[in-house]
Amino acid sequence: MNVNEIKKKVLAAIDAAAPRLVELSHQIHENPELLFEEKKAAALLTSELERQGFAVTRGSAGLETAFRAEFAGGSPGPTIAFLAEYDALAGLGHACGHNIIGTSALGAGIGLAAVMSELKGTAVVFGTPAEEGGGGKIIMVDKGEFKDIDAAMIVHPGSLTKVEAKALAALPLTVRFKGKPAHSAGSPHQGINALDALIQTFNNVNALRQHLKSDVRIHGFISKGGVAANIVPDFAEGRFIVRAADKKYHEQVVEKFKDCARAGALATGATVEFETAGLVYDPMKSNNTLEKAFLANLRSIGWDESAEPKTGMGSTDMGNVSQAVPSIHPSMAICDISVAGHSYEFREAARSERGDACVVAAAKAMALTAIDLLTDESLLKAAKEEFGRA
Repeated sequence: MNVNEIKKKVLAAIDAAAPRLVELSHQIHENPELLFEEKKAAALLTSELERQGFAVTRGSAGLETAFRAEFAGGSPGPTIAFLAEYDALAGLGHACGHNIIGTSALGAGIGLAAVMSELKGTAVVFGTPAEEGGGGKIIMVDKGEFKDIDAAMIVHPGSLTKVEAKALAALPLTVRFKGKPAHSAGSPHQGINALDALIQTFNNVNALRQHLKSDVRIHGFISKGGVAANIVPDFAEGRFIVRAADKKYHEQVVEKFKDCARAGALATGATVEFETAGLVYDPMKSNNTLEKAFLANLRSIGWDESAEPKTGMGSTDMGNVSQAVPSIHPSMAICDISVAGHSYEFREAARSERGDACVVAAAKAMALTAIDLLTDESLLKAAKEEFGRA
């Protein structure tokens, strides 16, 4: 087996598919869909995968917009997965670049499928909805979708190219306060102000911040806070995300946050209740063995890591996948470092020439890394041994 020749075929297949990949990326970008509503994007990706010869199962893990597409090799062997995301942000569209993530995973699958007849193993493209708060991958992991996966990859666009991925544990919470309405001027003493309880929660959290570790992030907004200025608000709702780098410490911070809300309720006389989907985003457990292989392949196609140090961390349900199987979640630059993610500027970058180039390059780097895993038993063994130690 000539691995270099196989890799050349992979690159040629992705180059041939590049115009279609960019076209699909633009279509998804122009039709943003929120979490669990990504019907158009899922249809575009699954139709193309079927056209490329993949066996597609829609509705994976009971999620309407999830899917699993498989392309079997010449004989049994490792199963390597590329993960697609395609949900958008409320009010911002594809300001996180999930149109790139979805189509680069498709491209990697197309590239690998072109040579699977010469290899042992299976290529899988997973459609994973609702990364932005719905935790689609968490549900898929819990339902056993990754039990047969040997390694998993996903590439995220960003303002820096960095192979090592770090992500915070995160829990979205909705906090609801119930009070008692009254005339704000005529009989305010007979009311219980639910909005005051929520505002006090924000104040309590701000007082708590100086006593938390530097990696902790607590942020939210008031989603409901009253109906009229002359009525004491009897209902208020806030939506928050609580994050931390360590899983156990994260649990402690969540409880501290709840105490901040309970204190707001106690101070005002309101009652409080919490709602979570029960989906905790785990921190990322990146596999250094796979990261090194990916970086070597990334450099081989003319990309390299950015020189600037990366600061700040978000959260991703890829963290839950990384706790289940050896995984990587590198990022690739599509814009200047001054451009923030989840911004209008980043949304435009996700449909720019650099964004389009990222679709193709990310697909190539993932597919080439998959070839390494399918042709070098020692590499996959090392990745699994590292995973077991971490």
